Amino acid sequence: MSRRYLAPILFGLIGVAILVGLGVWQLQRLAWKQGVLADIAARLNDAPVPLPAAPDPAADRYLPVQVTGRFTGEDLDVLASRKDNGAGFRVIAAFETAEGRRILIDRGFVTEEARGLPRMAEAETVIGTLNWPKERDSFTPPPDPAAGMWFARDVPAMAEALRTEPVLVVARSDTGDGIEPIPVGTEGIPNDHLQYAITWFSLAVVWLGMTGLLLWRIRRRID
Repeated sequence: MSRRYLAPILFGLIGVAILVGLGVWQLQRLAWKQGVLADIAARLNDAPVPLPAAPDPAADRYLPVQVTGRFTGEDLDVLASRKDNGAGFRVIAAFETAEGRRILIDRGFVTEEARGLPRMAEAETVIGTLNWPKERDSFTPPPDPAAGMWFARDVPAMAEALRTEPVLVVARSDTGDGIEPIPVGTEGIPNDHLQYAITWFSLAVVWLGMTGLLLWRIRRRID
């Protein structure tokens, strides 16, 4: 084999091997994520239990719970949108349990037009799911106190603002006031590993094709 072919062939094979390896890794990640989603879905279908004394954000995430108590009338509105309703808000309310604990309840969604309507719910039994959403990042604007608007469900910050435990129960039962519950589900958990795998395998094919084209051009020069 001519030395002119050796470097392009090695470069091509190494590139293809790396890209295929990344594609295989994404397929492995896909299998792992599907297992995680199956476990979460199974847990979401469990019967609700009383609120743990000290909920753990890792161990108790997605744990179905039932709490009895009353809404205190203190709440925060988080900017949100729904496919069928357009722009609106998630209502995060302070809730005092029968045991005297103060926690957060994500009551669900209201449209922008309904945001200003009175919220009268007081005594309540709420069935929901423990969750600590990871929605805030470096690009998330800070809350707007004047407008009473938040841009992400930041549980520690909201707990501090409403003087509650940093515990959020996402309601799956109706809490009244025309607020539509948005139960926790696996739909919002990203699982893009198949698309990533297809991308890496496609790049491997392109790389292989470009390598073949380069070898053809070298051959033409020699001829």
